[in-house]
Amino acid sequence: MRALIIALAAATIALPSAAEERPVELKKAPGLDKVEGNCSGCHSLDYIAMNSPFPNAALWDAEVAKMIKAFGAPVSDADAKVIADYLKANYGS
Repeated sequence: MRALIIALAAATIALPSAAEERPVELKKAPGLDKVEGNCSGCHSLDYIAMNSPFPNAALWDAEVAKMIKAFGAPVSDADAKVIADYLKANYGS
């Protein structure tokens, strides 16, 4: 019974904040379709906007390579280049 009360309290607290969540709006630019189509399959696109103050061009290249090589993202070489170019042009420092 105690677990049920705790679960209901947690849901009551979490639901209003979840209802206010808005979809991520990335910058409209060439390559956005590849980013949305490839990256959002594994993680939220929030990561791009949240991390954008920090990466430079080399770091975005490394991040795209890491997603493919370390995490196994099924992204073609052509799409990887478009994604990296988009990130560097729109979210690089």
